[in-house]
Amino acid sequence: AAKAPPDGYTLLLATTSTHSIGPAMGQKLPYDTVRDFTPVAHVGNAPSIMLVPNNSPAKTVREWIDFARKNPGRLNYASSGNGTIVQLTAELFKAQAGVFVTHIPYKGTALAIPDLIAGNVDVLFDSLPTGMPHVRDGRLRALGVTSLKRSPLAPELPPIADTLPGFESSTWFGLYGPKALPPEIVARVNAAANQALADPEVKDKLARLGIEPVTSTPQQLATMVAADAAKWKKTVAERGIKSD
Repeated sequence: AAKAPPDGYTLLLATTSTHSIGPAMGQKLPYDTVRDFTPVAHVGNAPSIMLVPNNSPAKTVREWIDFARKNPGRLNYASSGNGTIVQLTAELFKAQAGVFVTHIPYKGTALAIPDLIAGNVDVLFDSLPTGMPHVRDGRLRALGVTSLKRSPLAPELPPIADTLPGFESSTWFGLYGPKALPPEIVARVNAAANQALADPEVKDKLARLGIEPVTSTPQQLATMVAADAAKWKKTVAERGIKSD
């Protein structure tokens, strides 16, 4: 997409991984996220949920933080691997909560879930579609959601930000075109995307994927991504996070 002709026929559905975490991890990317693309439209956000085993003594985020502070180094968290949004979310949580929790990387959260259910790991920040079925079936307990406000996809869960002000971690999705995409094409595609995102059928399909639709201007997308990239770059540097 970065090298495609700027005619509006080639677009990229970018994510947190391609435009925020990849650069933050210092990966050698074949593109520059700012110079090589034109922001078009913010499509949606996919928040995560904080999952703990049923035998956890914590029923709330505050109780979990208090328990972790009383047991420094004794608790652990699972992730889908080093340098993933799951690990970065947990490290951001640790930094803001002031707790010491050991990282146990798995090759995907699907492999971590059985150990979480068994109580072999103490916490996992997982996606809504993957985690909520286990919560609703009574196999796991969800303490909160990583969006700033309650998510319409799981309105019963309080935001972690209620306990840790400002805490937020979501996988975002955005449409980008090649660099030098003409403003009139950007405006046309942006309007079409926003119209589609307002369609109830599209909203329903995105909800099944754990995505909350977002309508925006191209500049709002650019501003959001710049702030997100800066947050993860700071987290990676301060927490000493390395990719596999």
